[in-house]
Amino acid sequence: MESGPAIFAGGVFALFGGALLVWTAVRVRHREPVADGVRQFLSAGASGVVAVTALAVGVWCFTQI
Repeated sequence: MESGPAIFAGGVFALFGGALLVWTAVRVRHREPVADGVRQFLSAGASGVVAVTALAVGVWCFTQI
């Protein structure tokens, strides 16, 4: 019964992290800004770190099932 919330949270984190990683990669590849008013390198790096962290949390949630 308690594995339901872990599955839901893992799915949410994994979907968010994956989508953010793909979105960031597409923006960088097209040389479009990832965040307005911030240098490309810093915004892409910060976004990548958040995406990988979200993916890692999603994987951790799935291992808690």
